[in-house]
Amino acid sequence: MKPVQIEVKNLTMAYDDFIIQQNLNFKIHQGDIFIVMGGNGCGKSTLLRHLLGLKSPMAGEVWYQQTNLWQMNERDRHKIMRRNGVMYQSGALWSSLTLAENIALPLQEYTDLSHDEIKGLAYLKLALVGLVGFEEYYPSEISGGMQKRAGLARALALDPDILFFDEPSAGLDPVSAKLLDDLILSIQASLGTTIVVVTHDLPSLFAIGTDAIFLDSSSKTLIAQGAPNDLLKECNNPILQQFLNRGESPKNGMMSA
Repeated sequence: MKPVQIEVKNLTMAYDDFIIQQNLNFKIHQGDIFIVMGGNGCGKSTLLRHLLGLKSPMAGEVWYQQTNLWQMNERDRHKIMRRNGVMYQSGALWSSLTLAENIALPLQEYTDLSHDEIKGLAYLKLALVGLVGFEEYYPSEISGGMQKRAGLARALALDPDILFFDEPSAGLDPVSAKLLDDLILSIQASLGTTIVVVTHDLPSLFAIGTDAIFLDSSSKTLIAQGAPNDLLKECNNPILQQFLNRGESPKNGMMSA
């Protein structure tokens, strides 16, 4: 059995008194590509904020191995979070900086490396995502798909234990989205990094997901967990099946993958 990197226990998420999701219980194992899926407004991105230590829960716990994230002081929590990398929907690159300078920022802030060492690492991270030759380009000079890859390179800058993606394929055409999926698989295979992906993009979650949870907005809780392809074949929940079949009710009770 693979070690557990994150465990969520009886988590309830809310904004003031409005409950988003309640009684969430799941584990994220080392080396998994873990998918958080569900329809719009179900709380996927809110869950990501809880896992990243950006929002405290109304109730429940988030554990990083043997550490309860919300029972430590802010300084220690930041140390835990520094071992994570995050790629946001937009890529979140500084438009006034070159790609290499964007990747260098976290290295300058959190390491004591020399200028030349930081530059070398920035070039290496860009090479990992297929952007050799684009190090001195500005974000506005490259395509949306390349901006996503540069955002991934920056997320990898500090060699994170866990990579978090918030809707990575949003705004991409199908070909660019497929290339990004392939890159995520390649990164996981070569580095062994645990990856958590928030998405409702069906081709992507079927292509890369090794485990997944489905958040239901009506019942406000988790209604299924498992590999996406297994859930499609084996889970009888009609809400999940409608989601996995693009809004169509499966014929004869179930559909095959």
